[in-house]
Amino acid sequence: MLGLMSGTSLDGVDIAQIETDGVAHVVRGPAMTIPYPDDFRERLRGVLGGRGPVAAVEAEFTRLHGDAVAAFLAHFTMPPPELVGMHGHTILHRPAERRTWQLGDGAALARRLGCDVVADFRSADVAEGGEGAPLAPLYHAALAAALAKPVAVLNLGGVGNVTWISAGRPGDPNLPDVLAFDTGPGNALIDDWVRRHTGAAADFGGVLALAGRVSPPHVERFLGHRFFARRPPQSLDRDDFRDAMPHGLALADGAATLTEMTAAAVAAACAHFPTPPREWLVTGGGRHNPAMMAALARRLQAPVRPVEAAGWDGDALEAQAFAYLAVRSIRGLPLSLPLTTGVPRPMPGGRLFRAG
Repeated sequence: MLGLMSGTSLDGVDIAQIETDGVAHVVRGPAMTIPYPDDFRERLRGVLGGRGPVAAVEAEFTRLHGDAVAAFLAHFTMPPPELVGMHGHTILHRPAERRTWQLGDGAALARRLGCDVVADFRSADVAEGGEGAPLAPLYHAALAAALAKPVAVLNLGGVGNVTWISAGRPGDPNLPDVLAFDTGPGNALIDDWVRRHTGAAADFGGVLALAGRVSPPHVERFLGHRFFARRPPQSLDRDDFRDAMPHGLALADGAATLTEMTAAAVAAACAHFPTPPREWLVTGGGRHNPAMMAALARRLQAPVRPVEAAGWDGDALEAQAFAYLAVRSIRGLPLSLPLTTGVPRPMPGGRLFRAG
C-alpha cells in the first residue's frame, strides 16, 4: 500500500509504502518526497481558502501525484501498489460549519495508476460533527505499541497537533486509549513571515530564530487567543492565526517570537492531558529546526526527541498514516474517535475509487 500526503507546508508530495492490516501489523517500506515545481506551489497557494481557479489546480495537483507515484515506483523498482491512500491538500477547513475541502481527484488518480484509491478521508467525520482532524493518531498508537506510556507524539507541520497515548484498552486493539487535537500554529506562520521578508520558503535550520530575541508581549497576546480557551478535541485551518503575526519586529526577532509562540502553544496543550507524558516524540518539519526543539525543551516537563529516536521516519510518518487509514477504510474500521476529533462515535471514513 502507498500513502500520499501533501501538507500545509506546500513543499511537495510525500510518498510512503507500508504493509499493514490496518490494526497492529505495520511493516514500513521506503519513502521519498517529490517537491512541487515552484510555479505550481504558488498556484496551489493561490487557491487556499477555496479561492481562484480551484478546478484547474486540482487537475494539475492530481497529475503531479500520479507523476510522483510513477517516479517512486521506478526509483525503488517496485510493482504497482494494491491500494493508494491519497490525503489530498487541505485548502479550507471549517468544521464548525461542517466544511472541509481537500484537493485531489481520487477517480482520476485511480484511472491513472490502475489501482484502487481511497481519498476524502475527512468529510464523514466533519459531517457527523467531528473536527475532521487530526487523523494520524490511530497510526501513532499502532507505532507506539511497544513504547513506555503515556507518550506524546507532536506533529509540527504547518499546523501543530499532538497525540497523547496511554496503555490502551485491554482486549480492544482497534480502540487504543488516545487523545488528540491541534495545538496551534506549527511552521506556517514562521514560513509566511520569512517568505514575506526574504522570499525564502522557511527559516531553515532555525538560523533566523536563533539570532533573534523573543518578544514576550507578542507571545502573551498570542496565548490570549480564543482557541486556547476551548477544550479539545479541536482543529485549525492553516490561516486561523494570521492575525498573530508580530508586525513591527525585525526579521530575526519575528522568527524567534513566532517559534516561541508555537512552543508555547504546545506547552498549553499539556493542561488537557489526563497524565503527563513520559516523553515527547516530534515529527514534521519542525523537528529539523534547532530553535524550535530548544524552545520545546525549555517549556515541556519531559524529554523532547525527534521520532527517529524511536526508530520512526518523521519525513514519511504522515504519508504512512494515510496508507494505514486507507486499509482501515476498506475494512470499515474507524478512522477517528470521540477523543481524537470530537466525533460522537468511532467513525469510519474515506471514499473508495475503483481502478476500473
